[in-house]
Amino acid sequence: MTTIMDGLSRMDDIDVEGRRVLLRTDFNVPLTSASGGAYATVADDTRIRAALPTIEELLRRGARLVLVSHLDRPRCLDVGFSMRPVAKRLAQLTGASVPLAPGVTGAAVRELTEGLAPGAMLMLENLRSAPGETCDDPRFASALAELADLYVDDAFGSADQAHASTQGVAYLLPSAAGRLMEREILALSAVVDQPARPLVAILGGTDVGDEIQLVRRFVDLADAVCIGGAMCLPFLCVVHGVGCSLRPPEDLEPARLALAAAAQSGRLELPSDLLLRAGGALTGIEPRVSGRLDAPNDHVGFDIGPDTADRYAAEIDAAATVFWSGPMGRLELPAFAGGTRTIAEAVASTSATTVVAGGETVQAMRVYGLQDHVSHLSTGGRATLKLLEGRELPGLQALRRATSRESGVDPRVARP
Repeated sequence: MTTIMDGLSRMDDIDVEGRRVLLRTDFNVPLTSASGGAYATVADDTRIRAALPTIEELLRRGARLVLVSHLDRPRCLDVGFSMRPVAKRLAQLTGASVPLAPGVTGAAVRELTEGLAPGAMLMLENLRSAPGETCDDPRFASALAELADLYVDDAFGSADQAHASTQGVAYLLPSAAGRLMEREILALSAVVDQPARPLVAILGGTDVGDEIQLVRRFVDLADAVCIGGAMCLPFLCVVHGVGCSLRPPEDLEPARLALAAAAQSGRLELPSDLLLRAGGALTGIEPRVSGRLDAPNDHVGFDIGPDTADRYAAEIDAAATVFWSGPMGRLELPAFAGGTRTIAEAVASTSATTVVAGGETVQAMRVYGLQDHVSHLSTGGRATLKLLEGRELPGLQALRRATSRESGVDPRVARP
């Protein structure tokens, strides 16, 4: 049986001593303005910490490490795109010097990489400052490849992006998956390739249309699929034929298709009660039994009800493998966070293999202090969901091809 990890080289397969290693990381971290807003500091270093095993191993093995990542412009902060706050935080975490290059490519940057000593590292500036990055310009990929002898991809969260640093450069250098990339893939393989059963999927969040393929994949794969969050509302509208104002009409057809696909298996579970909020009210809870959905049209479901939360928790308790993505309610409103907390505590207390994905879901585990009680917290975001849907990710596809052909030639470029 093939698995997600098949065809990927690992760090064990490459000799890094004394060689320049271009390490693609996912350091797209949230930033906070410092005094006066003149510069920024890292608000959440989770992604930086997740990459430490790869970084520390490469340095310990004598690599000359060249770090590269993208960093999106922070909303509402006039702090630019610089990786300087990230380099500073990485230096604090490792106790090592992390100088910042003046750019991403070019003669000055190449000279700095050539001057690196074994066991030392350099961080390049933000990839998003380079116009050839997001369009996977072969010339930019070649310029990146000139900075190193080997390429290691540890940015699983960016593996769904066909960019020069995640795809193009892998065709030009001997390449391998980093330890974080490897951990992510192995954890997800435990969910979809040969899961211990029963396999229970808890799916929440907001966008049925965007995640309908994930729902349908788990309907085919899992023993129980429990739907919560705003995602459950269009399903309930289809089942009961009322309350369609709860969700945009365009979400109803994807929900209808998923219900039809699940009709034979009976694996799709919907809430039996909800916590509702009156349209304009900011406080107060009005529980309603969703079996009738007889609430006025200006009432909105903001959390699964306690009976549903207990029922889903019982499914988790009986499972051997659990995958959870998406909160069960509106976490920003404490009165509607109870369903999510019940699920989080059930996931943390089970003896099953547990994989938790999605930014809000992972953050909820951290807020409740339960992050150390799960098998794996995924850093992948959309990459995680796409992989579980069965899609091929450009970053992984490039790594697989990189192990089966001679490095230095991009097979996508026609030869004369």
